[in-house]
Amino acid sequence: MARVLRRIGCELSFPEDQTCCGQPAFNSGYWDDARAVAQRFLRVFEKAECVVGPSGSCITMVRKFYPGLFCGVLPTYSKFYEFSEFLTSVAKVEDLGASFPHKVTVHDSCHALRELGIKEGPRKLLRNVKGLELLEMPHAEECCGFGGTFAVKFGMISSAMADTKLQNAVTTSAEFVTSIDPSCLMHLDGVFRKKQSPLKTIHLASILASEATQ
Repeated sequence: MARVLRRIGCELSFPEDQTCCGQPAFNSGYWDDARAVAQRFLRVFEKAECVVGPSGSCITMVRKFYPGLFCGVLPTYSKFYEFSEFLTSVAKVEDLGASFPHKVTVHDSCHALRELGIKEGPRKLLRNVKGLELLEMPHAEECCGFGGTFAVKFGMISSAMADTKLQNAVTTSAEFVTSIDPSCLMHLDGVFRKKQSPLKTIHLASILASEATQ
């Protein structure tokens, strides 16, 4: 992600004292703990002009759930962007000069799609990648089954949902499943390996970081 942002002229900094956004505690009902982590998170990024994250889930936590956590009193939520959203909506860039000569299908992560409305942006970026063949899987918008602690508490249901996602991806003849949420990709990768599927997972940023000259 950093490589891509530098390519389009962004000046980057990475605060080394940053930690979790607080979503695991928030989703588990520990709002006081989540609030303490969130306060630190906002303090660390207080002086940043824009904050770009490789996880739609984390950005959703900040933009959509922090206002409720803090009763809407903090003004900095709008400067947080998911990676593909920043590229297409803020930087106004759709062609990163990338090359990835493979067949790729997209999994729409729940938080990014349902809370942030991100769907076409990643696809626009992928269509401009040299050599990439974009293949739409059936029911791309369905949950992969991860859902954070959901995968732990309801393992059998979570695994079944991931199996369905695998079956849908296989019908496309794609080599790679991409997404804008590492948590989804981690979950799917585990299922793909367990089922000995040749399908691989890859984050959108890794595709866009592959330069056409390589």
